[in-house]
Amino acid sequence: MIRLTILMLVCGMVFVGPFAFGQTDSVMWQLQLQSRSIPESGESAQPSLERQSWSADQTALIVCDMWDLHHCYRAVQREEQLLKPMQSLVTHMRDAGATIIHSPSSCMDHYQDHPARKRAMSLVGHEAPPEIESWCYKIDTESAVTYPLDQSDGGEDDTPEEHAAWANKLTEMGLDPKQPWSKQHDGLTIDPASDYVTDQGKEVWSILKSRGIQNVAIVGVHTNMCVLGRPFGLRQLAKNGVNVVLVRDLTDAMYNPKSWPYVSHAEGTQRIIQYIEQTVSPTITSDQIVGGSPFVIQPIAASGK
Repeated sequence: MIRLTILMLVCGMVFVGPFAFGQTDSVMWQLQLQSRSIPESGESAQPSLERQSWSADQTALIVCDMWDLHHCYRAVQREEQLLKPMQSLVTHMRDAGATIIHSPSSCMDHYQDHPARKRAMSLVGHEAPPEIESWCYKIDTESAVTYPLDQSDGGEDDTPEEHAAWANKLTEMGLDPKQPWSKQHDGLTIDPASDYVTDQGKEVWSILKSRGIQNVAIVGVHTNMCVLGRPFGLRQLAKNGVNVVLVRDLTDAMYNPKSWPYVSHAEGTQRIIQYIEQTVSPTITSDQIVGGSPFVIQPIAASGK
């Protein structure tokens, strides 16, 4: 009888062990969220760090407007650099159990029969903030800081020769040089079994609520335009109480150094990132999740192509 009791206890331990201590575990990421205070006159905005633990199964990654093509030649070249480290982050987070949302705006027709698009469209019953379907140009927290870039020229930094040659190439491909994109870049994989495809704010909101998402990271382009302003972008999520961050080494701005404040393209991107850290949301770097070092986009050399 004693032997039988011991055997039952051992079997019970073997049965419940993996369920209690293994299967319910989620990957935890220890992140350092960087923010900046609004400085007094004459002072610089110094960064501050906040440590947070993010559970992978409560985290989503949004990939913003990583289109297959763009009207700006140099923007395409910088996007090509972003693909490999961004794909690494997407794969790493997906494998850990995070939710991946691909958001190539105005390209939903291309994905109408894709399982990831149908998955996003199938979610109903989650009430979303009424304004989340619209582009957001500014939120209250931005009022105290001067916007750091003049992007009124559209931010294209091609040389005239580059721009003309690129427009001609797009025309020869049968595309509209002003809007040549049709889908997300093929360098980023969309898992039909688990990912989502949407450019709709309400659908993104439903994804977050239905999956119990507590934390959102955003990668993609362009930092000062789509990443900030889209219905699924930083402003809309931040103002509606989502714990959202920008992955600051996997983004790029649309900024022309011939416009104010007359700094390099890379410096212009850094200034908009710092502005975001002051007024909209914290930032992280991809190496905090995948390891290694933060990614750095290399300057684009002049070309007549």
